[in-house]
Amino acid sequence: MTVQNADKADAVIIGAGVFGCAIAYYYTKNNPGKKVIVLERNEICHAATSRAAALVTRIRTKKYFIPLSLETYRAVAQMEKQLNESMDMKQVGVLHLAASESSVKELDALMEVAAEFDEPAVYLSQSTVHQKAPWINADNILKAGFMPLESYCDPYLLGTFFARCAKMQGAEIRQGVAVNEVLMEGDTAVGVTTSAGNIYANAVVIAAGAWSPIFAMQVGVGLPMAPVRSQYWITERNDLFPVNSPIVILPDVQAYARPEGGSLLFGIRESKSFTTSPFDIPADMSEFLFSPDKGVGDLSEVIDQLARFFPRVYDIGLKYYMAGFSGYTPDNNFSMGIVPGVNQLFAATGCVGAGISVAGGVGLAFAELIAGKPNPYDFSHFNISRFGKIDPFSKEWLDKCALARSLKRSG
Repeated sequence: MTVQNADKADAVIIGAGVFGCAIAYYYTKNNPGKKVIVLERNEICHAATSRAAALVTRIRTKKYFIPLSLETYRAVAQMEKQLNESMDMKQVGVLHLAASESSVKELDALMEVAAEFDEPAVYLSQSTVHQKAPWINADNILKAGFMPLESYCDPYLLGTFFARCAKMQGAEIRQGVAVNEVLMEGDTAVGVTTSAGNIYANAVVIAAGAWSPIFAMQVGVGLPMAPVRSQYWITERNDLFPVNSPIVILPDVQAYARPEGGSLLFGIRESKSFTTSPFDIPADMSEFLFSPDKGVGDLSEVIDQLARFFPRVYDIGLKYYMAGFSGYTPDNNFSMGIVPGVNQLFAATGCVGAGISVAGGVGLAFAELIAGKPNPYDFSHFNISRFGKIDPFSKEWLDKCALARSLKRSG
């Protein structure tokens, strides 16, 4: 593919994962006639997006995430009308199961958040929990909360819906074009160099997932995030796993699960989450060896605890293993916004495992920012400068971010 040497755009986006495609969707929707180019060295939604468990969580203890997720739901409804297709969101609800006094307090607080946002939420008995999710042993559960509007989706479909609608609205999405570096004039980002020539733009957005710190460091900014592995398994099909059974969050064993076409998809948070430097991740993430034993060693560390709630985990067949990198931070907040000290440069990064859920809000926020408009959301918790000067490639920093994922209890 040949790209003209003097390409110009109003905005250029590095990366066509769910964030990059969502930004392009909102930018073209809200700024008709403006030109945006999205650059992807592989295929769209090739890396972390397509590997996500894709819980589209509406209610969280971090209340400033919630408006971002609610926007995702609005976007899905709008895109389904635009494309005259269903994205087949699975609105199965979520069960939050508390088996200790501390998790009971967390659940009660979460139920209060649901009430604050007028989201339906009810407490359920042990027997009702087992009816909804037959694979669950409810004997150890002290309290269970159910939120019926929570959903999951096909993450690749969500990303491609954003991309298709963005293209209908005039966005250019160029696949197979690698960005080499951010072009600078003094303290201002003016475009990017690519494998197919230079592209000049009034705004540059870094949305390159695990590789984002590399681009930020090119302009002298230590982007506070690190690639940390997430992994999950999908069981054999079994009548224990009805297709419409709810998502389940088990904070006491740092696990989550959701139905997957008659099977169960479940993930854990291991005691020592795996991380690596962005420089060590190949361009094609499918070539990266996430776990030589497909996570069996990590699963074995927690399987006895998990079996308290999922007794059949010992003997149910595991059919698929999936792993990918999410951008984590020490405080489990995103790292995103205007890049400090650099004009016209933005970073939509550090998804902390919530990227699919918040994609709509993130897309809208950056579309407004790069158009010179106010951010409609509170990004104060995501400030890129909040950790001070950091080296995002140092072992100390990588370990801090990995620990944050290991200690994370919510879905």
